[in-house]
Amino acid sequence: MSLVIALDVGGTNIRGELVDPAGTVHAAAHEATAGSDGEATLDAIERVCRTLLDAAGDRSVEAVGLAVPGVVDSVTGVVLLAGNLGWRNTAVSDILGRRLGLTVLLHHDVNCAGLAERELGAGRGVDDLLAVFIGTGIAASLTVGGVAVGGGAHQAGELGHVVIREDGVECPCGQRGCLERYCSASAVGLAYAAATGRPGATSLDVVQALGTDPLADQVWDDAVTALALGLLGAITLLGTERIVLGGGLAAAGDLLVDPLRRRLTELARVAAVPEIVVAELGQRAGVIGAALATWKRLALV
Repeated sequence: MSLVIALDVGGTNIRGELVDPAGTVHAAAHEATAGSDGEATLDAIERVCRTLLDAAGDRSVEAVGLAVPGVVDSVTGVVLLAGNLGWRNTAVSDILGRRLGLTVLLHHDVNCAGLAERELGAGRGVDDLLAVFIGTGIAASLTVGGVAVGGGAHQAGELGHVVIREDGVECPCGQRGCLERYCSASAVGLAYAAATGRPGATSLDVVQALGTDPLADQVWDDAVTALALGLLGAITLLGTERIVLGGGLAAAGDLLVDPLRRRLTELARVAAVPEIVVAELGQRAGVIGAALATWKRLALV
């Protein structure tokens, strides 16, 4: 039986699974991410892979599929920038390939999560799909006419860095007024902390206070409006049929979906407001997508 090792490398955890072509998981392993120490991150990934290789026994492991955040060149296997992992212009595929003696295929984590939702989750049956993942930042996976859009520079889907407010809040990317500075989970928490004087307040605190705290209601309304503005541009350009919302903020469910739908309907004049649903695969979306993407690329070899 042939297997692949699929890994989703996040800023907090590395999740790995040993997966066959049918999607059956034969073993799983995880380890904490080593912060912004790039070499330590590579070491942690190697340890997870070796645990899964031991679990494979005498079964053949065809490749490692690695889903990572940041700016990724999946063709060359180079991570151009992943600050939370300590990588800049790092030839991750080559380095890990030499260590493990296996082919290592690099993927973008949000593209993997979007692929998983499109084929196995909330995006099934839709050819024009926008899967938006809202966590510390915001990124999207785009599908147009049934084809995933990667972009010539491998950077399609950076919805969080679409500018919605000229001369707005400064973003670490160097721009001002980026969408994720207003409606990412981290931005919502910071806005509530500033409004209430409660350092360390989070987006979960906002959700739990909705309907009982006017400050929470206002922070949430501002975030929903910002998100609607960002999505309006995307759906007008792409003709999206369905929006799938994933990531930590999407755990709010109808508390996010219902006001977002209303705000988009109020704002839209040209675009048809698409169906809006919550992602179905949760935290496993990235690793499921890494396995799917790896098997697809191996089939082309």
